[in-house]
Amino acid sequence: MWPLPAACFLTLLWLCQAPLSWQQSLGSLKLRLVGAGSQPEEGRLEVLHEGQWGTVCDDDFSLPEANVACRQLGFESALTWAHSAKYGQGEGRIWMDNVRCMGTENSLAECRFNGWGISDCSHSEDVGVVCHPQHLPGHRSERPSQTLGPQGERLEEVRIKPVLASAKRRSPILEGAVEVRYEGHWRQVCDQGWTVNNSRVVCGMLGFPSEAPVDIHFYRKLWNMKMKDPKSRLRNLTKKNSFWIHRVNCLGTEPHMAKCQVQVSPPKGKLQPACPTGIHAVVSCVAGPRFRHPKGKPRRKEEAQVRLRAGAQVGEGRVEVLVNGQWGTVCDHKWNLISASVLCRQLGFGSAREALFGAQLGQGLGPIHLSEVRCSGYERVLSDCSAHDAAQSGCQHENDAAVRCNIPNMDFQKQIRLAGGRSPEEGLVEVLVEMNGALQWGAVCSDLWGLNEAMVACRQLGMGFASHAIQDTWYWQGTPGAGKVVMSGVRCSGTELALQQCQRHGPVHCSHGVGRFSAGVTCTDSAPDLVMNAQLVQETAYLEDRPLSLLYCAHEENCLSKSADHMEWPYGHRRLLRFSSQIHNLGRADFRPKTGRHSWIWHQCHRHYHSIEVFTHYDLLTLNGSKVAEGHKASFCLEDTNCPTGLQRRYACANFGEQGVTVGCWDTYRHDIDCQWVDITDVHPGDYIFQVVVNPKFEVAESDFSNNMMRCRCKYDGHRVWLHGCHTGDAYGANMEVSLEQQQRLVNNLI
Repeated sequence: MWPLPAACFLTLLWLCQAPLSWQQSLGSLKLRLVGAGSQPEEGRLEVLHEGQWGTVCDDDFSLPEANVACRQLGFESALTWAHSAKYGQGEGRIWMDNVRCMGTENSLAECRFNGWGISDCSHSEDVGVVCHPQHLPGHRSERPSQTLGPQGERLEEVRIKPVLASAKRRSPILEGAVEVRYEGHWRQVCDQGWTVNNSRVVCGMLGFPSEAPVDIHFYRKLWNMKMKDPKSRLRNLTKKNSFWIHRVNCLGTEPHMAKCQVQVSPPKGKLQPACPTGIHAVVSCVAGPRFRHPKGKPRRKEEAQVRLRAGAQVGEGRVEVLVNGQWGTVCDHKWNLISASVLCRQLGFGSAREALFGAQLGQGLGPIHLSEVRCSGYERVLSDCSAHDAAQSGCQHENDAAVRCNIPNMDFQKQIRLAGGRSPEEGLVEVLVEMNGALQWGAVCSDLWGLNEAMVACRQLGMGFASHAIQDTWYWQGTPGAGKVVMSGVRCSGTELALQQCQRHGPVHCSHGVGRFSAGVTCTDSAPDLVMNAQLVQETAYLEDRPLSLLYCAHEENCLSKSADHMEWPYGHRRLLRFSSQIHNLGRADFRPKTGRHSWIWHQCHRHYHSIEVFTHYDLLTLNGSKVAEGHKASFCLEDTNCPTGLQRRYACANFGEQGVTVGCWDTYRHDIDCQWVDITDVHPGDYIFQVVVNPKFEVAESDFSNNMMRCRCKYDGHRVWLHGCHTGDAYGANMEVSLEQQQRLVNNLI
């Protein structure tokens, strides 16, 4: 037998060690701990696959597997694992069985197992883990314990069970009986001693900012009718104490019912009925503006005083507040769930699910307004809480606070799916829509399909940001029977909760037909965020009359206005508005070119590769927005010019190196390099707006496109130039923008 070449041997070795399921090694797997644990770092292990949470079987599960799971959840390591559903039996699918890890993997998805949903287990074998309470760096947060309450009561989830037919038809469900999941079983809560504060906590957990009064007399009549009916199943169930949660007493500020005073059983135990004369507690919640069905004329919106930025999902993001007309961040000193819940309710969400520290959802740029925010929990808005001026606190943007809020379940996730991709995070987009009176799954036409639409799709799927919007999907097989195009002409603003809320054609019309030109996406849980340093632009701007003899390379790269084509080269000069630019990546992923090295373009004049041909637009505009200096579409080589202390530069253009901007680093273009200007040779003296737009064609996905534009006021007298008031597009509130504009008009009138 011939000896195998080394390459073949290595290939065979890799194949032998390859995971049993090919798909799990691609993309990121989401985990959570739930069930009857005693601390947030322990519980039943559940994984998210195909948009559905499921459990892991305890067969072959041991400490190496628990270590991988705990590290993925943000803890240092595992203390132990638990078999035989110690933390209660789960529901739905058992996604993973016979999991076998080396212990060094970054994700359970990299371990070997039978394959998704291939299991001979029952839920009595659901595995649990106990993680070391110490968090890994960058995984610091405060979240409510969803397990034990103050008395050791094992509360897991809360839901509203609609009683009235009209309530059942609504989405989200706003009114009904309160049900609590206790040790794996749903129980109803007795209404004896039920208060408005209890309702407030329940509504907050379910994603609603406030509660509404309930017609309890009507529900009492309905209850009495059911109790008189001898065939009523409810009548028999209510006689059992296991049907009830005996008593709940909340202050109204708790982020989770587990933090309230809860009695599952009466003080005398089974001898005393749990709810002898009461009925089930009923709540009615009020949905926030984003989750209401529009009725009549839309109200005029007041300017928001708080906002969330760079979150992967609705209701999460870096916290920013508007102070004196300028947006700024909040320092995480003393930041907690109570203050975060006030903010969430102010934004129209429920209570806070998690208060995040250490700029976990990206760093801001600009002022840090507040530090040590302290709320009692009853405040209507965050500005009613006490806080210190952050300037005195020594806070940096690495301390920016963030939040994840509870949001209502709108069932949008059940109306979209991906098919045919290499991992759960990519594939052909299939949507469920009503056609001819019936619900039907089908494809989305890729005409006009771009990153905004892909972002909405990924958010609807619960998969974060879109990294790619794919228009040509011939290599992906859709679901059998769902090949028909059911949605076309989709145009989203990017803020919608679902594709079904975006503008689209009435009758479906797809110029490409079906098949290879259906829309597809690739989703990711993190994304870059590029922001221009506005202050540096303002400080470095100046004019230069540059001889044509020095502009041949710039002319070749279209960095001059068209009038330069008609000059007598090399005689004469061009007047250039020069400036330095510094572009920071404040996101949670590196900014990388859309195309690989094989598509980069070599520029002989400047002797480097351009990985993105249209990276920034530079324009000079009149005060009403008309362009007076031809926008220079700058094409740059991307690299890490500088990084903060402790961060290593990863990207450099020299020697055909990798291009990109690392998280936390910045790419600087000095005022004295070619094309770092606007050609204003043909511009008359006057007042203008100088504008820079980064990533103008949305070629590369970002977590926040609202800060990609930077604007300055510009005054040019024919000999000198002044830039002032430079700011990113979302740095000021709308009222401040109007005020600046009015001041400028007054000055112009006086002149």
